Amino acid sequence: MGRVVLVTGVAGTFAARVSRTLAELGERSDIDRVIGLDTRPPDGDLGGVKFVRADIRTPVVGKVMAVEDVDVVVHLDVNPSDMARGGSGAKERNVIGTMQLLAACQRSAHVSKLVLGSSTAVYGTSPRDPALFTESTSPQGGVRAGFPKDAVEVESYVRGFARRRQDVIITTLRLAQVLHADIETPLRNYFANPLLPSALGFDPRLQFAHLDDALAVFTESVVSDRPGTFNVAGPGVMLLSQVARRLGKPVIPLPPVGFAALAGRAIRTMGGEMSPDLHRLLTYGRAVDISALRDIFGYEPAYSTEETFEQFRASQRPGVLSAVGGTR
Repeated sequence: MGRVVLVTGVAGTFAARVSRTLAELGERSDIDRVIGLDTRPPDGDLGGVKFVRADIRTPVVGKVMAVEDVDVVVHLDVNPSDMARGGSGAKERNVIGTMQLLAACQRSAHVSKLVLGSSTAVYGTSPRDPALFTESTSPQGGVRAGFPKDAVEVESYVRGFARRRQDVIITTLRLAQVLHADIETPLRNYFANPLLPSALGFDPRLQFAHLDDALAVFTESVVSDRPGTFNVAGPGVMLLSQVARRLGKPVIPLPPVGFAALAGRAIRTMGGEMSPDLHRLLTYGRAVDISALRDIFGYEPAYSTEETFEQFRASQRPGVLSAVGGTR
């Protein structure tokens, strides 16, 4: 009998892709069933995934795991406040939901593996950041509130669970933001604006993950045993100024002091929304080292940060500056 995989947060576009990819593997990877769990169904088709409407913040998740005999849990219901189901209750979904899920895993006699979809946001963003964060680097700043703080707390609870259940294989994947037209992330939403607010005097380094690479890493974590914590991103970085120029979109320089409020107001006038924590990334940037992904996990990303961006750019409508000059 094959394994039963539970994927949380399938209302999110990325989690839906992960669950559908796992279901398509089927018997080729000893996966019998994939259960997708969320408080509302996803907008797209889940294919062979069985959807269960449930809230991981409640004990119901434990009952679902028991009824379905879940062997592997892929936790993807940790998101910034403007992702998935809107801004309300993000803290509860991220932290309280994780606590309830881990409590259910603790009680389960069947669960043998937990794959956590974390974020490079755990490193924070500050002017004291190293050139590249490794998995052992402590954050320098910017993790005291919002989604970065949630991500840090979630990982700490998972480490506590690992000490209590040493028989469970745990893989923590710190994913850079996936840049793809169909995957909702704060940077994708930001780049969709006709004008791009930026902090005056700063040109942050940005790093992206390609959807195919992200799916491959999560799939490998489920079908094989890859214990440990791994940064997942495309090699290389791009400057915000490069991204804006290639998109053909003007940059709006705003004072660094009060940048979050000013940028949020500017984007709202354009009909968009800005993730509450994005302003720090757009000021100081962030880049991670993926040596452990290559050398220990055993995966070489197929797409660099620049290649990921170029595929994304090809799917977008050219900005107003594209008609008056080059994109490089």
